[in-house]
Amino acid sequence: MSKINKFRIYQKLQMHSQEILAEMKKQADDIGIPKDLRGKIGLGGGSGNPPTLPEDVLQAIHTYGREVVPLAKLVDEIRDIVKDVYGDGYDAAPVSTAEAALWVSFDTLVSPPFEGRGENYRPAYIAPYERHIHHQGGYGRPFPPKYKDLVGDRGSTAGELGVYAKRLCDLDTIIVPLEGATYDAHGIKYHPVPILNHVDSRRSAERIARVAERHASRLGGFASLGYDTLGYGYSEKETNGAPMLQRMIGKLAAEYDVPYICDNARGLPFIGTDPRKNLSDIILYSMDKAAEAPTSGLIIGKEDVMVPVRKALGYHGSRGGTVSTYGKAGYVMADPGKEALTGMVVALKKLRDRPNEMRKRIDEMYKIVKQEFETFSSLPDEGIHVTKSENGAAVEVNYSDTWTEDVAGIPIFSIEDMYAGSNLIQVGLPLMGINTPLAYDANVFLVMGQGNVDGSGNLLQDRVEFAVRGVIRAIEIVKRWAELK
Repeated sequence: MSKINKFRIYQKLQMHSQEILAEMKKQADDIGIPKDLRGKIGLGGGSGNPPTLPEDVLQAIHTYGREVVPLAKLVDEIRDIVKDVYGDGYDAAPVSTAEAALWVSFDTLVSPPFEGRGENYRPAYIAPYERHIHHQGGYGRPFPPKYKDLVGDRGSTAGELGVYAKRLCDLDTIIVPLEGATYDAHGIKYHPVPILNHVDSRRSAERIARVAERHASRLGGFASLGYDTLGYGYSEKETNGAPMLQRMIGKLAAEYDVPYICDNARGLPFIGTDPRKNLSDIILYSMDKAAEAPTSGLIIGKEDVMVPVRKALGYHGSRGGTVSTYGKAGYVMADPGKEALTGMVVALKKLRDRPNEMRKRIDEMYKIVKQEFETFSSLPDEGIHVTKSENGAAVEVNYSDTWTEDVAGIPIFSIEDMYAGSNLIQVGLPLMGINTPLAYDANVFLVMGQGNVDGSGNLLQDRVEFAVRGVIRAIEIVKRWAELK
């Protein structure tokens, strides 16, 4: 039996939360963050606080904003860029956000038709129980029933107008825990946390295959994340570099002749996870996160699945018969608009034509993070893994292995802590003047773009160092308070 009472640890952190945050607030002066930089640097970047845009993207938006440009022309330019990289068998459709990309993909490719005589059938798609499941696993009613409220807390409003509203008519999500993962409860808002460092890809794929066989008569698709790091459960790679579990899911989808939807919102097109290698039918991006485009999303997929997706968006030909159009359809509300399309074109061209510029910055960021943790950290030497992510243009710091059966490690905050405002690391960093990164589930995902790159995309080393030291201090403070008797 474990000697750890983790419930008491989080109870203690909650009791002392105001003292912990007050201590964190003082760290900006100790670290030496200049006052004029506070609130202007960070290692995050998401829908609510996106990264800054490079000068070439801003210039293109300014130029095209004053010109008459048919939007179908910009969409076709995006299609051409994608085909240049992945081949003519692939196509693309830009949308307003990554969530719009998910919604239109699931509704078009997985949910049942609503026309026809008689009662509707009820398909289901399979999603491994991994991080961010409220996105890729949130479009059907969860099955088995023990997961029916799994994503209920994960949104601004948990009820009818929140996460539940994404659930499509007559669609189920079959959730499959991963072999080698653990789902112990952690955090001040005490919830199960997917700890994925030790996922066994082969055994997990076999488990997913057994579940698929049980539900074969109503199987409508598979879904997973498209990430590439240890903390997300994708450290095991095939010889072609594709995450092993993703490729195995892709093979299963082909066997059942259903689509595999890969949610790669925080990934990079062309540089990151390759749909040709992981065998996904469709891969989705949030272009304003790692790719340095304006707020927008992008769907890339095999041509046969992209035809209905593009029709749903109003891009696929008029009734008179044309190759492409920009018209009204079921998902016209996901229209990305002229400025987003213009910036996306510039961002995609850079990733296609000059990928090594991005790779160089990722390497520089990785070197800085490694050095800061080795030089300025009093954290344990064992159990902290620093991993470079080319897919996410990021550096992942994972500390779940600081926990053992008999030793409490660095406190782990659940994603529900983030939404509830009880993740002390994420709440404390802005008090230091640092925009917060993704820092939950024992995983800190550090990205560039929030005040730590210049207008040409060059990494500003001192700003990265300030932000990384702030993250280290926040983790150290939380750990010390958790250990107080």
